Amino acid sequence: MLYIGVDLGTSSVKLLLMDKSGKVKNTVSREYPLHFPHPGWSEQEPEDWYRETMAGLKELLEGFDRSEVAGLSFGGQMHGLVMLDSKDCVIRPAILWNDGRTKEENDYLNNKIGKENLSKYTANISFTGFTAPKILWVKKNEPDNFAKISKIMLPKDYLAYRLTGVHCTDVSDASGMLLLNVEKRMWSKEMCDICGISQEMLPRLYESYECVGTILPETAAQLGLGNNVKVAAGAGDNAAAAVAAGVVGDGSCNISLGTSGTVFVASKKFGVDKNNALHAFCDANGAYHFMGCMLSAASCNKWWMDEIIGSKDYAKEQEMITKLGENHVYYLPYLMGERSPYNDPDARGVFIGMTMDTVRADMTQAVLEGVAFALRDCLEVVKSLGIQIERTKICGGGAKSPLWKKIITNVLNIKLDILEAEEGPSLGGAMLAAVACGEYSSVEEACEKIVKTVDTITPDKELAEKYEARYQQYKNIYPACKPLFKKIL
Repeated sequence: MLYIGVDLGTSSVKLLLMDKSGKVKNTVSREYPLHFPHPGWSEQEPEDWYRETMAGLKELLEGFDRSEVAGLSFGGQMHGLVMLDSKDCVIRPAILWNDGRTKEENDYLNNKIGKENLSKYTANISFTGFTAPKILWVKKNEPDNFAKISKIMLPKDYLAYRLTGVHCTDVSDASGMLLLNVEKRMWSKEMCDICGISQEMLPRLYESYECVGTILPETAAQLGLGNNVKVAAGAGDNAAAAVAAGVVGDGSCNISLGTSGTVFVASKKFGVDKNNALHAFCDANGAYHFMGCMLSAASCNKWWMDEIIGSKDYAKEQEMITKLGENHVYYLPYLMGERSPYNDPDARGVFIGMTMDTVRADMTQAVLEGVAFALRDCLEVVKSLGIQIERTKICGGGAKSPLWKKIITNVLNIKLDILEAEEGPSLGGAMLAAVACGEYSSVEEACEKIVKTVDTITPDKELAEKYEARYQQYKNIYPACKPLFKKIL
C-alpha cells in the first residue's frame, strides 16, 4: 500500500509518497504567495493552500497505481487563524504564525489575565504568534468578521476539512492555539470565555494518528483515488518532524535547524517549566513534549550571506573559518524578536566584540555560533527540569553544513545522530497515515521500523571546553542589551 504525507509550510506545500516499508517513492513541492498587507503582518489565502495541494497530489501520483493509496495525513505550519462562516466559507485571509500584529492582545493575556492563569488553563503563556491573541485582535479590530465566525481552524486542518468535510484538529497542533488544556487534552472553557468564543466554534479533537474520515467521493474522483482512502488528523510541523526523526521515546530529542529553530524533547509525563520558557505541548504519539522555539535560526545565516555579504556560496564562506572556539565576536540571533527562552518580541540581532583585527570569517563564524548558543539556552531549560539529554537527532536546511553541525555538537556537548533520510513533516504525515490505516500498530512501531541513523557526530573534549567558556560569556549579552531594545525600536 501507499501513504501520502502533506507538509503545509509557510512558503510551499511539500507532498511525499511512501510505501508500506517506509521507502519514499516520490516528492513534490508547490509554492504559493505570502502576503504582507501591513508592516509586521503575515497572511495567506487558504484557497491557495487547497489549490496547490490538489495540483501537487495529482503530480505526486503520476505513474503510480492510485488504487494502492490507502491513507493521507499532514504536518503543518502551526498557530495560524482560519475562520469559517456558517456556510464553511473563509471569512478573511489566514493570519499566520509569524504575524506580529497582536502585541497589545499578547500583553493583555500575559499581564491582565496573567501568566499564572494562562499556564493553569493551557500549560503555556501567550506569544504574539499564537492563535488566541489573533482571535482577540479580530474581535477588537474586525468586529463584523468576528460576528461571522462559525468555525475556527488551523491551516492543515482546513485542508483536512476540504478533503473530508470534517471539522477536525489534532492535539499537538491545538496545543499551540492557547485554547487547549494540554494536560487533559481537551478545550479550555476558561480560554474560550476569555476570547469570547464558544467551544462549538472549535473543531473536534483527535490524536495525530487517528482517522478523521475518508476523502470525499467527488475529491477522490478528481484525484483518481478510491473512495476508502483514510485521512488521519496529522500533527503540527515540529511534532510531525519529530515522528519522521523517530523522536517519540521519553527524553529523546530532535533539533530542527530550519528558518526557525527548535529543540524538541519527548516526554511520557506532562510537565511545565516554572518560567514557561519552553512550550509544553501534546505529542503525536499520545504523550507530551517540551519545545524551545527560536524565531531565527538558519534564516540568520541566509540573511548574513544573501543580504549583507551578498554571496550565495555558503560553503566557500565557511571554508574560511578555521579557529573554532576562539572567536571574540558574538552574535545574538534575534532578527524577528525571540520566543524561547525570553519571550521578547522587542529583541533584535546584535554583533558585539569586533576589533580592528576582526575579519569577515569571524563575523560568519559568530552567526553560526550565535544560533548554536541560542539552542543551548533552550537546552539549559530542559536540563533544569531534570531531563538529561546525551544525544539528539538533527534536521533542517542548516544541518546540511558539516561545520555548523560540528559547532552545535560542541556547544551543546552532546552527540548528534544523523538520519538516513530527512524528509521532515511530510514523512511524519505519511507515517501517521500508515498508523491510522493499521500498517503499524503504533507511532513507536512505525518509527522503529522506518527511521534509520547513518552517522553520529561526537563532541571533542577540548573544543567543548572552549565553547563552554564562550557560552558563559555569551549568556550575559542578552540581559545587558534587553533595556536597550525598547529604546531603539
